[in-house]
Amino acid sequence: MAEFWNVLIPIGMAAVVIVLLMGIWNMFRGGPGNKSQMLMRWRVGLQFLVVVLVMGGLYFFGPGR
Repeated sequence: MAEFWNVLIPIGMAAVVIVLLMGIWNMFRGGPGNKSQMLMRWRVGLQFLVVVLVMGGLYFFGPGR
């Protein structure tokens, strides 16, 4: 089960980076503000998910378990 978490966390982190870069790219090219806002909201949601995954992994599989 720990291997599943070890794969899921980097995938989540990569998703955060991709959405962040998409939002920055949209902002620099002068794209619609609504799209940048939507992408930044997705980024925040993904960051929350990754933090929950990391904390869950530490709780269930951390040192002393």
